[in-house]
Amino acid sequence: MPQTDDCNRLPGAYQEFHDRIAAFIPQERIFCGPFTNLAYGDDASFYRLVPKIVLKVRTPEEVSRVLAEASSLKVPVTFRAAGTSLSGQAVTDSVLVYLSGAWKGLHIHDSAGFISLEPGVIGAEANFQLAPFNKKIGPDPASINAAMIGGIAANNASGMCCGTAENSYKTVESMKLIFVDGTTLDTADPRSRDAFLDGHPALVRELEAIRDEIAADPALTERIRRKFKIKNTTGYGLNSFVDFQDPIDILLHLMVGSEGTLAFISEVTYRTVPEHPHKASAMLYYKDIFSACQATIKLKKGPVSAVELMDRASLRSVEDKPGMPGFLKGLGDEAAAILVETRAPEKQELLSNIEAIQALVADIPTVHPITFMDAREDYEKLWNIRKGLFPSVGGARTPGTTVVIEDVVFPIESLALGTVELQQLMNKHGFPEGIIFGHALEGNLHFVFCPDFSKPVMVDNYQALMEEVADMVVGKYDGSLKGEHGTGRNMAPFVEMEWGRQAYAAMVRLKKAFDPENLLNPGVIINDNPHVYLENLKPMPAVNEIIDRCIECGFCEPVCPSRSITTTPRQRIALQRNMVRLRHSHDDALMKRFWEEYAYFGEQTCAADGLCSTVCPVSIDTGKFTKELRASQTTPRARKIAQWVADNFGCVLRGMRTGLKAANAIHGLLGTWLMGQLAGSLRELSGGRIPLWTKWMPKGITPPPFKDTAGQPEREVVYFPSCVVRSMGPAKADPDQRAVYEAMLSVLRKAGYGVRFPQGLDELCCGMAFESKGFFDQADQKVRALEAELRRVSDNGRIPILCDTSPCLYTMRRKIEPDLTLLEPVEFIHDHLMDKLQFTPLPDSVAIHVTCSSVKMGLTAKFKALAQACASSVTLPRGINCCGFAGDRGFNFPELNEAALDGLNEALPPETAGGYSNSRTCEIGLSKNSGIAYQSIVYLVDRATSPLK
Repeated sequence: MPQTDDCNRLPGAYQEFHDRIAAFIPQERIFCGPFTNLAYGDDASFYRLVPKIVLKVRTPEEVSRVLAEASSLKVPVTFRAAGTSLSGQAVTDSVLVYLSGAWKGLHIHDSAGFISLEPGVIGAEANFQLAPFNKKIGPDPASINAAMIGGIAANNASGMCCGTAENSYKTVESMKLIFVDGTTLDTADPRSRDAFLDGHPALVRELEAIRDEIAADPALTERIRRKFKIKNTTGYGLNSFVDFQDPIDILLHLMVGSEGTLAFISEVTYRTVPEHPHKASAMLYYKDIFSACQATIKLKKGPVSAVELMDRASLRSVEDKPGMPGFLKGLGDEAAAILVETRAPEKQELLSNIEAIQALVADIPTVHPITFMDAREDYEKLWNIRKGLFPSVGGARTPGTTVVIEDVVFPIESLALGTVELQQLMNKHGFPEGIIFGHALEGNLHFVFCPDFSKPVMVDNYQALMEEVADMVVGKYDGSLKGEHGTGRNMAPFVEMEWGRQAYAAMVRLKKAFDPENLLNPGVIINDNPHVYLENLKPMPAVNEIIDRCIECGFCEPVCPSRSITTTPRQRIALQRNMVRLRHSHDDALMKRFWEEYAYFGEQTCAADGLCSTVCPVSIDTGKFTKELRASQTTPRARKIAQWVADNFGCVLRGMRTGLKAANAIHGLLGTWLMGQLAGSLRELSGGRIPLWTKWMPKGITPPPFKDTAGQPEREVVYFPSCVVRSMGPAKADPDQRAVYEAMLSVLRKAGYGVRFPQGLDELCCGMAFESKGFFDQADQKVRALEAELRRVSDNGRIPILCDTSPCLYTMRRKIEPDLTLLEPVEFIHDHLMDKLQFTPLPDSVAIHVTCSSVKMGLTAKFKALAQACASSVTLPRGINCCGFAGDRGFNFPELNEAALDGLNEALPPETAGGYSNSRTCEIGLSKNSGIAYQSIVYLVDRATSPLK
C-alpha cells in the first residue's frame, strides 16, 4: 500500500494546503506519494509532470472549498476527467483534482431536446441514454467511448461529423461553474446570474471592455469570424465576444475550449442533435491527394455528414489488416481516398442523398468504382479502416518511441497543397513513417509520427518540424494550429503567432480577469516559455513486448475493474515504464519503493481478465502482462507446490470439497449473521490471509460417477464439467439447489442428446487456475492432458465438446488445437438446441452478466437472445463489465469485486427475481454485491424449456 507519511513531508504551502483540505476530504482520497501520483498524473499526451498532491473529489461543494483554500495559499490546481487529451492540458506538478470514477449525473429533459451532464459522464454513455429518442450530443471525438464530458466541453473536442456546426460551442445551453475563489454560477438560473454579476464587477467590466474593443475594430472582428469558420481550438474562443453581447453568455461560451484555465465545469447542458437512423458510406479512391481534395470541396455543398481523407501512407498502414480490400495493395504511390458518409431520417431520402453525392463528384475520375453501403455491418468495415489508422502507427512503432499526433486545419480550398507540404516536411525532418489523415470536410488534418525523445537529435527534429509547420499553416494558409485537440502546453508558444499581438493580448487579459494569480492550470494556453512544448517530454522506455506498443491513450480505463480503487492498465504500464527508467538511472531506493507499492496497486488488484484488449486501439492485454509478471516472481518453493498440486489435482479437489462442506455445516449451525461475524473477525485477525466468507459461499459437492448416455441419431456431445462445477455446488440461499451439471444434463436429455464424458475427470483441469497465478508450466501440463483425453473421447474432434464454465472454455480455445469444436453453454444452447427444445418464457424479470471470457468470444448478443427466449424481461446492466472476482481473487481481495460491481444494484430493476451468468465464481461475487442469487444460465434454460412434441 502507498505510504501515508508522504502527506507529512510536502513542501511549503502544500503542507498547509493538505492539512486544510484533510478537514473535509477523507485521507483515502488524498494522495501525496511519487508512486500513486505518477500513476494518477499520467494522461494521453506525450508530456510527464508528477503532481505533488492528487485529490479525488466527489461533490461541487468539495471543489468549491478546494479552490478557496488553493486561492488563499496561492497553490495551482489542474482538473482531470478521463485524461484522453493529447496536448498536455491535463498534467501538472502541483495539485491535480481527479474526477474519474464519480461525477456521473445525467438528466434528459424537454423530450430529449436537452441533456444535463456532470463532467465524469463518458460521452458514449450520454449518447446511449439519448438513443431511444433518436438524439445524441453534438460533439463526437474519436475518443468518445472513453472521453468524459468535462474534457469534451473544456477542450471543445470534436470529431468526424460534428464539424463547427454541432460542437460544444454551438450546442451548449448552460453550465454550472466554480471559479478560482470558490464562488459558483449557474448560467441557467436568473438569480445565480444576478448574484454573480453583483459579486464579480471587475470581471464583468473586463469582459464588457474586451467585447466593446473587438466590436470597435472591424478588422479584428472580421479576422475572428473568418478563423472560426473553420475548426479552431488555438487559444481562447474569442468568437464569444463577437457572437454574444450579454456578459454571462460571453462567459458561458468562453468556457468551451478553455481547458480548465478559467473555471471548473461542474455540469453542462447541451442542446441535443438528431441521430438519423439511416446511414450509408462509401470509400472513394483517387489517383492523388489533389483529386481527393477536389472531390471534398465539391462534397462540401452536398448532403454529406462526414468526409475523411487518407493519404497513401495511411492506406498502406492498414492494407495488411484482416478484412481490408485486396486492391489496396495495388494502388499507386500517390493514391488517396476519402471516406464519405451520408445520413437521413428516411430511407428514400438516403437514396436521394447517394444520387446527389455521386453526381457532385462524377467529373473527378476514381481508380475504383464507387459503391455505397447502407448495411451497418458493411459500412462499419469501411470506418474500421479509418479508425485503424492511428493505432496502426502506434502498434508498429519501434519500442521506446512516442506516438505524436498533431492537429492542424487549412481553409478547405488549400487542403490539397497543405497536405502535400505536410508530407514533404515530415520527410525533410526525419519522420518518413508519418501518415496524414483527417476530417477533410472541415480542412482538419492529423499527422502522426513516432520520434524517440530519449535522443536529443529527435527532439531537435521535432522542434524544427513544428516551427516549419506553424510557419506554413499560419503564415502561408492562415489556418489553425489546433482544430480539435486543444492548445495545452503543446501549442501554447504558438498562440500569439497564429492570432497576432492584439488578439493574444485580449486572451491574456481575460485569463487575468478570471484567474488573477494564475492558479487554474497555469502554463496551458497562455505561456511565456517559448520552449514549453519541448520540455517534460514523457519517457517511453521498452518494458515488455506485450505492453511496449501502449500509447497511454486511456481507452482501456472504462472497462477496468480496478479503475476506482487502485490503477488501470494505462497507469500500470506508465508505472512499469517509470520503474525501468529508475533502474537505468540506478535510483535503487525509489525503484524498491515503487516495486513494493506496485505489488498491491498494480499486480494483486489486477483481475487479469483481458477486457482491456477489447477496447485498446492496439489490442494490448495488460492482464497477460500481469500473468507474466507473476510468473517472473514465483519462487522455487511456490513452483514446487504448484507442481505437487498439478500432479495430485484430484486429491486437492477433494480437500477443497471437504473445506466447503465444513464451512456450509458451520453456517447451518451458527446461522448467517454469526457465521459472518466469526469469519470476518478471523479474516481481520489474519491480516486478510484467510479468504472472505459470505452467505453466498457455495456448498462443497461430490459428484457421482458420470456415465455416458445414448441420444437421438446425430445428437451427441462430449460434456466436460469444469473442476469448479465438480466441487462447488449452490449456495445455501440459491433458489435451485441442484449442481450445475445436473441442470446441464437435464437440458441435454430434453434435447435428445447423448452424452460422453472424459475419463479420469478428477484429475482433469484446463490449467486456468495455474496460468492466472503465473505457473505456466503446470498450466500447460494440465491443458495438454485435458486435450489428449478430449481428443480421445470426441473421436479426434468428430463430436463437439461442451464445457459448462465460460472462462475455462475460453482458456481451452486459446490452448487447444482448433480442430476440436469447443463450446460453452450459451453458444452451444443458442446454436444447437434452440430448434430442438420448446421454449416457454417465464413471467420473470431477470438480470444477466456476460463474463469477460464470453465478451472476448463475441457471445454478448447470443447470451441476451438466449435469456430473452427464457424470460419475459431481461436486463444487461449498463456499465458493469468484468465482475472483478477473477477466480479466487474475490475471496482474497474482495474490494476489487466490490469496486468492479459498483452501481450494479442501481442498474437492476426492483422487480428483478434472479441473475444468471456462466461462471460459478463470478456468480458468487455478483450475488454478494447485488443481494440477488446469480446462478448459471443453464438453470434458467432448464426451467423455461421442455422437449419438442
